[in-house]
Amino acid sequence: MLGLNRTVNKNLPIALARYVATLAAVLAITYFYVYTHRFNVTTVAFTYLLAILGVSTVWGLSVSVFMSVAATLAYNYFFLPPVGAFTIADPQNWVALVAFLATSVLASDLSSRARNQAAEANKRRHEVERLYRFSQRMLSAGNPIELLNAIPRQIVETLEVGAAALFLSDKQKVYRSGMNLPQLDADILKAVAAREEMQIDHEHSVCFTPLRLGSRILGSMGISGPVLSRESLEAMGTLIAVAIERAYATEMVGKTEAAREGERLKSALLDAITHDFRTPLTSMKASVTTLLSPTVLDEGQKDELLHIIDEECDRLNRLVGEAAEMARLEAGEVKLHPQAVRVHDLIAGALNVCKGVLGTRPIRIEVKNPDLLVRADLDRAQEVLVHLVQNANLYSSADHPITISAEEKDEFVQFSVSDQGPGIGEGELGLIFDKFYRGTDQRYRVQGTGMGLPIAKAIVEAHGGTIGVISQVGHGSVFSFTLPIHKGKMES
Repeated sequence: MLGLNRTVNKNLPIALARYVATLAAVLAITYFYVYTHRFNVTTVAFTYLLAILGVSTVWGLSVSVFMSVAATLAYNYFFLPPVGAFTIADPQNWVALVAFLATSVLASDLSSRARNQAAEANKRRHEVERLYRFSQRMLSAGNPIELLNAIPRQIVETLEVGAAALFLSDKQKVYRSGMNLPQLDADILKAVAAREEMQIDHEHSVCFTPLRLGSRILGSMGISGPVLSRESLEAMGTLIAVAIERAYATEMVGKTEAAREGERLKSALLDAITHDFRTPLTSMKASVTTLLSPTVLDEGQKDELLHIIDEECDRLNRLVGEAAEMARLEAGEVKLHPQAVRVHDLIAGALNVCKGVLGTRPIRIEVKNPDLLVRADLDRAQEVLVHLVQNANLYSSADHPITISAEEKDEFVQFSVSDQGPGIGEGELGLIFDKFYRGTDQRYRVQGTGMGLPIAKAIVEAHGGTIGVISQVGHGSVFSFTLPIHKGKMES
């Protein structure tokens, strides 16, 4: 009530000023025609009428009606005979006076209506524009939890209102933004959702609408501030309901996809365990059975069987180690120790690790600036290069060379490992860095766990780099990864 009194007190001087201005305009027109120029009464009447229409367009009906009465009195006193009196001798002038007053009031009313309709159309246009911006923000929302917290805030920001509240029936929870006003009480929101009816309170500048999706009511929404039209409120309620339902549907699809991906990974893991673990276990079992059998074996045969057991134990240990390392990388438990590393040192260290498996295979190194520095954990970066070199060694003939190159690219150094193997099919390029995945044509021909490339990918991304592959079936593959350039001198 206090706020209403303040508004009235503030608007009263403005209204008085408008009435005084219209009265001054009538006096000015009267003075012009009485004391400056002499025109016929029809011209005077039209001048008054034009002024009244202008006032009606700018200030509304009440001010223009006041001006019509003042102009009628001035018209009667100064221009209709007998001049200088509020009486009219000729009955025809009575008709003219009444027609003038009626025309003034009617024209004022029509002008005021046109003005109000234009203002209402402009208001609706602004509402539609704000609804469009609001819908754009709703479409970009993420998961349901983020969306429910964002909706009241987006209402306040987009519609420029004081406060907004959102009530969801299934959660029995209210989400708010802006001022915490008693008008947006949770009980009122619940009542609106239960009654399924819109509620507009112009006196307190609050409005409520149910969130309707077809025949279902998901909850309700309350706004405190400029009261929106019923059409806009209904559209906003439906829009919010659609956005909430869409977010829930998207989340459900994501969960379903995650479950499907989990099942796929389980199948891949089972396949890897079945193939890669059973092979060494079978060899070890056969060797131990032979050693325990009553068959007489010479020392050479015993040594050979023991070497087989030793190699297969190492292989099993490597499989378990790679799986554990992948788990630690994904969990973020592996801490990197970045430092300035020379490109030459990184490549030389990786080749030193691989020399036992490379044998006599020719290795080509194409590095323009071997002293270029990268910011990397030396051991982990070498591990990436070792995985790529060993991968190239496994999948290409022994007489074909492997090419290792490094070049500066923007603020990174790109390392590439090229082979002349069978290549990778286009359908498999998107899967090659997945855990446990191995090429369909090579998985039973070449030993491996399918963990090397995923481990390399996780290490590179932990450094802030990227990894990828370009391949052509029958011509080989090029695996590339990037590491950030070290800016500054190498630490001593």
